Amino acid sequence: MPTVCVAVPCFNEEGNVGRLLTELTALRELLHPEHLVEFVLVDDGSTDRTRAALLNAFQSVPLCTVVSHDENQGIAAAIMTGFQHAHADVVCSIDSDCTYDPRQLEKALPLLTPDIDVLTASPYHEAGTVHGAPPWRIALSRMASRAYRLLMRQKLSCYTSCFRVYRRDAVAELELRHPRFVGIAETLWRLDRQGARIAEWPADLTTRVEGNSKMRLVRTTWGHLQLMSRIFVTNTLDVLFRKRVPLGSMHHS
Repeated sequence: MPTVCVAVPCFNEEGNVGRLLTELTALRELLHPEHLVEFVLVDDGSTDRTRAALLNAFQSVPLCTVVSHDENQGIAAAIMTGFQHAHADVVCSIDSDCTYDPRQLEKALPLLTPDIDVLTASPYHEAGTVHGAPPWRIALSRMASRAYRLLMRQKLSCYTSCFRVYRRDAVAELELRHPRFVGIAETLWRLDRQGARIAEWPADLTTRVEGNSKMRLVRTTWGHLQLMSRIFVTNTLDVLFRKRVPLGSMHHS
């Protein structure tokens, strides 16, 4: 039975821990017996009682690890910490607020065929849906994804969702310059540049039930612009000096 790890970055999510436990329990039951599921919950320097709530709620859950950052580092950094503590060859990253129902992974996992390194969820796929999410968040995500589509070789409808399925060896050595929300897009760019194969699947995005989004609009927008500028310059240099790695050339141990 293959093992799948579910990595969950958490920052000031004390009020969502109960729901997270319910959703992850349902996911584990849904994937059994095809998959053995482990959980890595990363408390990203929360200033509320998220860490204590996680330890209390998940103390009796098997194959579950709770990891803590001393200070808030950002969602992309927390996901990378999840990769580092995972034992499975396949690692899924999900939102702690469950705006993407984790049970959608049941349909995603079979799509991770041997020629695919990363699967990313897309509510903007023609078969995806968005329900009740803040308009400003959707507008920012759509604009960013259109721009990244122009800059990257692999054409997706969404580059900013952290709801993904990875082969752990494809991301284990990645070093990100953007540890927060922008790092979610940076991860795809670095994999794209290294020759990894990226695919997407249609997903359903809903609104938060508890708490508020931790995204900061101005900081995130500025970060995306910085990353896009870097991608443009790097792409130009790669073409000039013929450094582009062919797609599908990433090898797994």
